[in-house]
Amino acid sequence: MPRAEKKGCVKVYIGIDNGVTGSIGIITTSDNQKTGTSFFPQITFSEQDYTKKKKNITRINFLALSKALWKYVAKTDEVYIMMERPMVNPARFTPSTSALRAMEACLNTILLLQKKKGQVFGFRWVDSKEWQRKFLTSGIKGPAELKKNSLQLGKKRYPKWAGAIDKQKDADGLFIAEFCRSEFE
Repeated sequence: MPRAEKKGCVKVYIGIDNGVTGSIGIITTSDNQKTGTSFFPQITFSEQDYTKKKKNITRINFLALSKALWKYVAKTDEVYIMMERPMVNPARFTPSTSALRAMEACLNTILLLQKKKGQVFGFRWVDSKEWQRKFLTSGIKGPAELKKNSLQLGKKRYPKWAGAIDKQKDADGLFIAEFCRSEFE
């Protein structure tokens, strides 16, 4: 999906590791050269669940997320976003519901940003195995080991964000942003 290059073109590639415990990775380029990265955990809040059982749930704050992403989107010529496809498994109803709520909040964020910018963004879903195959060590199995590998390789590849990666316990958002860049460039 290569795009025609414009002289002095500034592009932003946003990787969204879907879910309330996910992360956002951002890569900005100018004339096809990486000029900056950013990484932060998903922006969430807690509120009472809407079921009969009294408990709290975590939700994505799509207005705060929109505001955080706007500073990267506002002054760019082209915007590309890749979001990890949510896990949906009827046998895991509660986590699936959370993943779908998170996906909807992220999609609302993207729609809000597109409306504000007056531009349709390049967008694509990605399965975790697809981006992991490109960046993580082959042969690793199981969610815990994949997260550990993402953490280790992310700190090496993005040393500027080592502290944030340690706190997040993986660099998935940055790897998704890098995968987005490789697919749309």
